[in-house]
Amino acid sequence: MITVGAMRVFVTGGTGALGRYAVPALVAAGHTVTALARTPDKADALAVQGARPVVVSLFDPSALAAAFVGHDAVLNLATAMPSTIGFAFRRAWRATERVRTEGSAAVVDAATTAGVGRLVQESVAMLYRDHGSRWVDEEAPVDHYPAAVGNHAAEASAHRFGAAGGTAVVLRFGLFYGPGARHSEQMFAAARRHLGPVLGPPENYLSSIHLADAASAVVAALGAPTGTFNVVDDEPLTKRAYADALAEAARTTSLLRMPGRAGLLFGDRLTPLTRSLRVNNARFRASADWAPRYPSAREGWNATAAAFGRSP
Repeated sequence: MITVGAMRVFVTGGTGALGRYAVPALVAAGHTVTALARTPDKADALAVQGARPVVVSLFDPSALAAAFVGHDAVLNLATAMPSTIGFAFRRAWRATERVRTEGSAAVVDAATTAGVGRLVQESVAMLYRDHGSRWVDEEAPVDHYPAAVGNHAAEASAHRFGAAGGTAVVLRFGLFYGPGARHSEQMFAAARRHLGPVLGPPENYLSSIHLADAASAVVAALGAPTGTFNVVDDEPLTKRAYADALAEAARTTSLLRMPGRAGLLFGDRLTPLTRSLRVNNARFRASADWAPRYPSAREGWNATAAAFGRSP
């Protein structure tokens, strides 16, 4: 990984699934971390990790600008993802859509006002169109389905920051998994009950990333040039192979894989999960000298099972 000198960084979303990994990783790398906190409990959690918590609204550009003054970079990891059960319901996306539209715009306005030089914006690889078995790089066309509105808005805000002269790094992450990802323990528990998650045709590809590897990518992004980068593991698996990897980690067999092709009946409500995305991470590996600790979900799910304390 490229070595970057100690920086003063401000993190939004520091107590979220990714933030809980990214904040301690940034501290361990020698950076001075300030992070947004919305409650006293979250402020305490950030302080324990070595960050300085600041209570400020994500939707208040003036207050954000005051908090950003003196920082070298802002890492916008804020999100409000719906629950696993609510994922297929359009109304469940309203909160995260506001965070990624109004919130990202406020962050960029504030960072520009405060004279911050670098912005790192979280996004998702699931914006790409279905590519079957073909590899997907950053030049591939993206799609505009309802649940993607917020991500497109967040990326547009980042591009606006770059156009104003700042260094804007957009990270398109694969599907998060690992301890701390809300759906991971649910998926693992289902595998223990011989249920294997397969959303869409089993031959379709799923590009994922362990949260620990996503966090190391956030740290590496402090040395990356302006651009959009895919952050996924080295070997995307087919939906069938992904379910098998989860079953192996759970030390069981997936006797029933569901909902399979029936997931297509949900239309654009499950578009991010049913399409085939064999995403390539080569650009970020080269630009940031980054590599994932877990080359595929096989290794990552085994590590996750050990963390859950349910592997032999």
